[in-house]
Amino acid sequence: MAKNTKLTVKPLADRVLVQRIEEGEEIKGGIIIPDSAKEKPQEARVIALGTGVLDKDGKKIAFSVKAGDKVLIGKYAGTEVKLNDEIYLLLSENEILAVVE
Repeated sequence: MAKNTKLTVKPLADRVLVQRIEEGEEIKGGIIIPDSAKEKPQEARVIALGTGVLDKDGKKIAFSVKAGDKVLIGKYAGTEVKLNDEIYLLLSENEILAVVE
């Protein structure tokens, strides 16, 4: 994400806004793999958290992640959104597989 860019999106409920962490260009056996053939990175950085959800007693359930966390997500998780010329993913917290420490 570019510095000095203010993000104007606030996820709702249990949604989390993440940005994929791109790996360097892959070269296998001297062949450069085009972007269209590369697999989507499964690591992402948490950018923003939703407003949270309430349990059956009306208490807010805390998120398991926080902004800035590095997480693992499924290859096809979430919905791609373009904000400020950057690509992000908006996904439900339960689509996050793990936090990378």
